[in-house]
Amino acid sequence: MLLASFTFAIMGAFAKLASESLSSLEVVFFRNLAGVLLIGAAVLRRPMKHQGGKPLLLFFRGFMGFLALLAFFYNIANIPLGDAMTWSKTSPIFTAIFAWLFLSEKLSLKAWGAIALGFVGIVFITQPSGIGFSKYDLLGLFSGIGAALAYTSIRELRNYYDTRAIVLSFMGVGTIGPLVLFFISPYIAVAELDFMLGEFVMPEGVVWAYVIGMGIFATISQTLMTKAYGETKAGIVGAVSYSNILFAILVGLLLGDALPSLMTSFGIVLIVLAGIIVARSK
Repeated sequence: MLLASFTFAIMGAFAKLASESLSSLEVVFFRNLAGVLLIGAAVLRRPMKHQGGKPLLLFFRGFMGFLALLAFFYNIANIPLGDAMTWSKTSPIFTAIFAWLFLSEKLSLKAWGAIALGFVGIVFITQPSGIGFSKYDLLGLFSGIGAALAYTSIRELRNYYDTRAIVLSFMGVGTIGPLVLFFISPYIAVAELDFMLGEFVMPEGVVWAYVIGMGIFATISQTLMTKAYGETKAGIVGAVSYSNILFAILVGLLLGDALPSLMTSFGIVLIVLAGIIVARSK
């Protein structure tokens, strides 16, 4: 899991570098296209076997994951890498809430306390002023909430579908969705929606290296993470996964990001503590 967290931070670095030349929408497109090709090759070697029967929920998982990824990659392009990663790591906090709401999973008093701690951490990171949250704060929150909704749906989908079908639902929507958005983007002039709009620009030169590097390190990270969860208790692996934030801050410094402020650092610590407590309670 430590290696998975480190390689995920490297993936974020390649995404940030690619975003200097490409729109966030195009970065998401290439990220998912690589996954579709890899998972598709695996399916060809060993066909899927599953019961099926939940197509709308399968689409919902893919759609929410796609939207969350759009918000996540937009923030990677525009704010420090460590901050973007921290927002994405709020998803376990929201997943615990959604599992309680929709799947009737019980939450201990300790878990509720951890959730409250996580929300205090979010306040310290956002530091809302009289005019409310910034655009990046709202997109960061959505990247956590959207991912949490996707993860919660997986708990139901795994009873009906092959794991690869669930992954493909996400990467498939994440590949087709950008193609649709590329087509309609010239006709939409809403500045607030720029995180999900963009013009397709063919990568050139070193940008291809960034795109390929992003795909390779994303795949390595996903493989290592999957293996980690198969080796020991999810609570232990989930707690270790928060090392991703530290790696992202360090990698971000190499890319020129500033160190988080004292208030932001305190918020990050609270979110990490909350996520570890929630993970351990499971």
